[in-house]
Amino acid sequence: MANASYLPFKTGLMGGLFDLDTAVVKCALVSGYLYVGTHTFLSQVTGAGGAINGTPAVLANPTLVDGVFDADDCTITTTASPSTHALIVYQASAIGGGADVAPTAQRLMFFFEQGTNLPITPGTGNVTITWPNTAGKIYKIG
Repeated sequence: MANASYLPFKTGLMGGLFDLDTAVVKCALVSGYLYVGTHTFLSQVTGAGGAINGTPAVLANPTLVDGVFDADDCTITTTASPSTHALIVYQASAIGGGADVAPTAQRLMFFFEQGTNLPITPGTGNVTITWPNTAGKIYKIG
């Protein structure tokens, strides 16, 4: 599987279900999950056997410029796990921001399992996620 965006995310962008620079967007390490493009919510990832490792990180200082989404690099505090992990990016809050909503309402955005230092095999401690500085950054529309 290559890196991908979730299909409901693409539809949701057009329907106003996402606000990438106002809502709380997080990145999490996940193991034991095979990407399903039609999944909509984080609860579907864990319901399909995926395990979130550690504490997901908030994507701070998000920017949207010319159809490109970017944010600061982030650090995920992990627990010991011998499994390899992919990254999932999701909208954790309501559209306008605020506290996290239930996992059954946290909307999936992106799945990354290929790239520099991916997949990840974490140990105990921190995993720093360094987003690309290339033209596409975290995500580019088009």
